Amino acid sequence: MKKNLLHLILILLVSTAAIDRSSAQTNNSAHDDFFHTVVNNHNQIFQMSCIPSVVEIILKYYKAVGFNFYDLQNEWQNKTDGSFRNFDNKELYGITFHQKFVLPRDETFPIDSLFQAIEKELASGKKVIISLPSDTGWHMFVINEQTPDGEFISYSKLGSHTLIVRDTKEIVKKSNGTEIMTYTMSSR
Repeated sequence: MKKNLLHLILILLVSTAAIDRSSAQTNNSAHDDFFHTVVNNHNQIFQMSCIPSVVEIILKYYKAVGFNFYDLQNEWQNKTDGSFRNFDNKELYGITFHQKFVLPRDETFPIDSLFQAIEKELASGKKVIISLPSDTGWHMFVINEQTPDGEFISYSKLGSHTLIVRDTKEIVKKSNGTEIMTYTMSSR
């Protein structure tokens, strides 16, 4: 198990030059809270639990669950046939998740519409869950912000290692599209 996790870490680090495990620097306090308080204190506890892991990150960011909450990953464990559809229209602790852009990844994929949808969510103060390719398949990230030049910065975990992707748009363009998950908050 540890050997497989180490292998996956190395593949992601070597194959995706965009992954940077260094600390991101910004003056944005919302970014600091998300990155330092939530992402750095979260772990992906199973090799194949990246989908529930990013959902847990969102739940932790909104303080819907405590920092020791890993129930979704513990239930999922190393499920290999899961996807965003497992969380589509699912309400968890006052947050309902929505799968979007479930389309073929080819030259007809509406990448501009995808990017506009992400920008709209970010502008409203929300995060966006995104699936990005890796050598072993796909890994899930949370888009936290858009840079002044328009690029998206995404975060994830692989075990206890924090992954940072600074060229999310470029990766999506090269893969001819991807799925995202957005969410709505229940009125409390």
